[in-house]
Order: sequence, then structure tokens, then C-alpha cells
Amino acid sequence: MDKATHTQMRARLEEELSRLESQVETIEREGYEALSEASGENNYRDHMADQGSATFDRELDMTLEENLRDTLASVQHALARMDEGLYGVCEQCGATIPDARLDAMPTATLCITCKSEEESR
Repeated sequence: MDKATHTQMRARLEEELSRLESQVETIEREGYEALSEASGENNYRDHMADQGSATFDRELDMTLEENLRDTLASVQHALARMDEGLYGVCEQCGATIPDARLDAMPTATLCITCKSEEESR
């Protein structure tokens, strides 16, 4: 990877890091839910369908937050690999990850061959 492409990838990753950290901050500031919901006390005590909908919404929010945190960790890992001079090197076999793959997936840590093998297990 040439220096200009490396610089461009770092800028993309840092921008994504900033965006994700902002989203995590918002989630932490707002909290998961109101205290009354967390304790199971809500306005829908007698309406099972509404309780089911509220539970589904809470589970969806938790899943989205987990995905957000996983993506944040991937971006942080990619930036750490850049600092170590290992960005663009497959963590499995040590081969160079093509620039086109990194352009499409800046947090990729495996070459296409190793990723395909991992997914076929």
C-alpha cells in the first residue's frame, strides 16, 4: 500500500472512529431505558402484546448497541495495526491484503483466502 493510500485509509478509519464513539456516548448518556421499564413496571401491565413489543424493542436496542461496540473495536484494531505497521497484512497467513479489499472493508484483518476458509468452518 502506497503512502497516499495509507494516509487516506487512516483518515477514513479515524472519521469512522469519531462517528462510532459519538454514537456510543449518546447511548451511554441516554441509557438503555427508563427505570420503570427496567423494573418491569410499565403502562402496559395488562396488555401482553404491548409488553412483548416493549421487550422486543429493548432487545433490538441491545443488539444494535452490541453491533456498534463490535464495529468500534474493529476500527480501533485497524488503527492499532496501522500504528504497528501491520495494516494490510493477513493475521492468519501473513499475505498482503489487496488494496481493493481494504477499500471495500477497511477493517479487514484476513485475506480473501483465509476469510473464505474461516467462513466455511
